[in-house]
Amino acid sequence: MATPRKNLISLSNTPYYHCISRCVRRAYLCGKDPLTGRSYEHRRDWVETKLLQLGNIFCIDICAYAVMSNHTHLVLHVNLKKSKRLNNKAILIRWHKLFKSSFLCQRYLSGELLTQAELAALNARINIYRERLSSISWFMRVLNEGIARKANKEDGCKGRFWEGRFKSQALLDEAALAACLAYVDLNPIRAKAADLPEKSDYTSIKMRIQSSETGKQPKALMRFAGEQHKRTPKGLPFDLKTYLQLVDWTGRSIRNNKPGKILDEAAPIIERLNISASNWLSLTTSFTRSFKNAAGKEQAITAHAIHMQRKRRSSIANSQALFC
Repeated sequence: MATPRKNLISLSNTPYYHCISRCVRRAYLCGKDPLTGRSYEHRRDWVETKLLQLGNIFCIDICAYAVMSNHTHLVLHVNLKKSKRLNNKAILIRWHKLFKSSFLCQRYLSGELLTQAELAALNARINIYRERLSSISWFMRVLNEGIARKANKEDGCKGRFWEGRFKSQALLDEAALAACLAYVDLNPIRAKAADLPEKSDYTSIKMRIQSSETGKQPKALMRFAGEQHKRTPKGLPFDLKTYLQLVDWTGRSIRNNKPGKILDEAAPIIERLNISASNWLSLTTSFTRSFKNAAGKEQAITAHAIHMQRKRRSSIANSQALFC
């Protein structure tokens, strides 16, 4: 029996989650169908465009993504502080970019005076929208439904486009977060869809590399902020240059199909997170097979299981072996 989504996502444990959606049909989501010879490559642009649009609407940051031929990988960060900081008008404007506005909301946005009863009803509705705009389930629902409807219309058919609901993994600590980011960014390399990260179309790593060439970070993605200090801008707790070096080194090792040796100029993040070279390669090539509902070191998984009131610690053996 599948675990309810509310038992998989707990923001008190971590705001970071790895989400995967797979296509259910024989024909690929994107790319060229080997049976019919028809190309669906343009659909990858659909997914990327919709994804980045939702990143600007929802109170959810996009940390990494990879649009593959028959599935998508996302690493998302729920920004609850942003959700609470937005005023009522901002919440309504964001929500109505996706869904139709009610007459009461239109009156409020136009500046009309409302009665106490109308204000109470409006505030209740706004609280629901505020919660949904920081919900991964709603984020994935809007993303996947839009793509499915568009693809069904193009194919002239009905029915499921995605393989049920999306799969999610909680990233409980920095080690799990770093490994999952690299796993997602290197998906095209592992699938032999690209030779280099900078040539991996429809991925976050390509967008980051292109922006880094101008000395900037892409606004559409959650920025790398380095070590977290009081004066440091909020963002991913790694240095961008170090992370790009790490991805490059990991990609070379995966492509050569052997663990190799960490070079002198390799990223010090491996040492800081206390993950060996061989374990790092295992994590970044089989992340979804190594962990089920939550990923992290033994202490983080134990705390997560206690908080979620679970009797069993998911993937604890792999955690002990890989994060030693």
